[in-house]
Amino acid sequence: MMEANKTLVMEFVLTGLTDLPGLQVPLFLVFLVIYLTTMVGNLGLIFLIWKDPHLHTPMYSFLGSLAFADACSSSSVTPKMLINFLSVNHTISLVECISQFYIFASSANTECFLLVVMAYDRYVAICNPLLYPMVMYNIFCTQLIGVSYIIGFLHPMMHVGLLFRLTFCKSNVIHYFYCEILQLFKMSCTDPRVNMLLIFVFSVFTILIVLISYTLVLLTILKKKSVQGIRKAFSTCGAHLLSVSLYYGPLLSMYIRPGSTQSDDHDMMDSLFYTVIIPLLNPIIYSLRNKKVIDSLTKILKRNI
Repeated sequence: MMEANKTLVMEFVLTGLTDLPGLQVPLFLVFLVIYLTTMVGNLGLIFLIWKDPHLHTPMYSFLGSLAFADACSSSSVTPKMLINFLSVNHTISLVECISQFYIFASSANTECFLLVVMAYDRYVAICNPLLYPMVMYNIFCTQLIGVSYIIGFLHPMMHVGLLFRLTFCKSNVIHYFYCEILQLFKMSCTDPRVNMLLIFVFSVFTILIVLISYTLVLLTILKKKSVQGIRKAFSTCGAHLLSVSLYYGPLLSMYIRPGSTQSDDHDMMDSLFYTVIIPLLNPIIYSLRNKKVIDSLTKILKRNI
């Protein structure tokens, strides 16, 4: 009888980063600046790559695709968070909540597979620089990007489908700034162990692929006999290694630690890092360390001044 009398939750309340009224406007301004900078950086990088024929190469095609995934990832989370900073009503419907999760998960998954493709690209560039144009030709690169996006957008559909098997009849308050899937599991009246197992298995699988790919790249660099060769190799893929190390630290902490007692506040900081900060940092990491991008930007600015 008690189970039958439970009311199914069809709407949630996002508490956000803090409930202190005095911090809402300052946090809104901070994250608005971060979001605008993120969009300008990522969309600007895409425009730069599209505009300059010298950047129409495999490496920059991958960077442009990664920038688009970062822009989608940030846009799936930050606008709703900004609205909630200034709004009294922090509600989000179940459909909106699942949609937000799907868009973010699709963008994040796509980014993971693009990083694997970029690792292969750098591996070929380091091991076989003379054969690089024949191995990484344009049609093949386009196919790799397409496959990354297809897998990235198909994989979360399975988790979304499994979310619909859950019923939510506990508290409707999500102590988070977006609809994070682990938080939804905590609020489920249906046993979410199947969902959690699949999240764990696919997270381990995806993260292992990326880490193994970049470990092979790193080992290949270290096998270079000359210091100059190592330096040149690191300049070729140093940005990739930095981006991967920043991105997967929080993900490892969040999704590959079943039964962890880590606090929700700590989880929220990890989530904030890879949903908001990483999309901001990626165009900076890949642009400021890249002479061709800087030269291209300088030429366009001089042409328009």
